[in-house]
Amino acid sequence: QVQLVESGGGLVQAGGSLRLSCTASGSIFRVNTMGWHRQAPGKERELVAGVTSSGSTNYVDSVKGRFTISRDNAKNTVYLQMNSLKPEDTAVYYCNVEYRDSRDYFARRAWGQGTQVTVSS
Repeated sequence: QVQLVESGGGLVQAGGSLRLSCTASGSIFRVNTMGWHRQAPGKERELVAGVTSSGSTNYVDSVKGRFTISRDNAKNTVYLQMNSLKPEDTAVYYCNVEYRDSRDYFARRAWGQGTQVTVSS
């Protein structure tokens, strides 16, 4: 079983910055892709950014140039640096990790509990 612990959400004014972090622990043989999704009220969950084990990144168009995803493989931790925040970035942000389970070597996906990001105008 894998647990994801997220931190870093909060309330910030438009134009401000926040940094989210998410650490995975448990029955992990290897962590593959790590990423962040978000879900705003009344909207579907969307992928914000992802980073592969080799460091390749991808972003949703609305955050390109403002958000940066990174990871520390030694700590099984993924970060999301969010700059120039806008009110439309307000959402619950969920960490997502694809990993190979050390118990049976099956590929699985785990989700964090979510952290609220609120950007005031």
